[in-house]
Amino acid sequence: MRKILTALAASTAIATPALAENLSVVGSWSSLPLHKQYEAPFWSEKLPAASGGKLTVELTTHNQMGLGLGDIYPLLGQGVYDVAMTVADYAVADAPELEGLDVPLLALTADEARAMVDAARPMVADIYRDRFNAHVLAIAPYPPQVVFCNHEIAGLDDLQGLKVRASGRMTAKLLEALGAEGVNVSFSEVPGALQNGVVDCAVTGAGSGYSAGWWEVSTHLMPLPLGGWDSVVTAVNLDKWNGMDADTQALIASEAKAGFEDPARASAQDALVNDIACLTGNGDCPAGDSRSMVLVEASDADFTKARDILTSEVLPDWAERAGGDWAARWNASVGQVVGVEIK
Repeated sequence: MRKILTALAASTAIATPALAENLSVVGSWSSLPLHKQYEAPFWSEKLPAASGGKLTVELTTHNQMGLGLGDIYPLLGQGVYDVAMTVADYAVADAPELEGLDVPLLALTADEARAMVDAARPMVADIYRDRFNAHVLAIAPYPPQVVFCNHEIAGLDDLQGLKVRASGRMTAKLLEALGAEGVNVSFSEVPGALQNGVVDCAVTGAGSGYSAGWWEVSTHLMPLPLGGWDSVVTAVNLDKWNGMDADTQALIASEAKAGFEDPARASAQDALVNDIACLTGNGDCPAGDSRSMVLVEASDADFTKARDILTSEVLPDWAERAGGDWAARWNASVGQVVGVEIK
């Protein structure tokens, strides 16, 4: 009898699968292309499949949960959920040094934006570890943050005196230096703010503005990347990460790069061209119906003026806010890639 029980116990242990590792994941804006095309398929399908069922995922988004944008990463660090992703600029109140990840006007193409992110990644990893008790898994872009106006403009000088919703603190500083008034309005509230004159213009990604219907309440589009590329950082709670075995960590890291970050980055440049076509009618719109916003091409003089203000005023202001050796670290990494030095 003892031999029979021992054999049964052994066979039961062999037949019972190991318990799956469950991840509670909070994604970025549910209505936008980055989540629908890349985040949701990766976490809901690709990663569980790649793990052979060893990883299961419960996915929601921060807007579906009603989270305050500045609370997303602090709550991640406290272990309220396991993984979170949102725009890095939403966290700069707690980590002003993080503004150095997504500087306006330094990257005009997706390849340049990727080079900037790759250079900044070691700094970002340190920031998330020290500020948010989190490990960075991926950094993916929204398309460049461009200018929507419900006001007639012909160039950058016409922003002077206008109320403009910025996409981040550094963008707000740049707009103010250009003579505009930076206004803090959440993404979801922008259409009403444009319609009611609370703001005259607003900065966001062209695709985001198309998906959210900003073309209904704005007339002019200037595709100068005054808001950078609005990098979305995906991070995992550090205690959760450290509790995983090395093979699981390696699987998640490699899949996050190959199955999420790389595809999102590969589509960024084409997305910008297509999104501008969708908003203005200048070209084919693969996303749906074309709209008829007025396309305002920034001149070389516009770009030079904005870039000069960025390097002479905005970046030194950030260096002072960040403190420590962050300016030196930025100069030695991102600054080397883009050919800019903070004095």
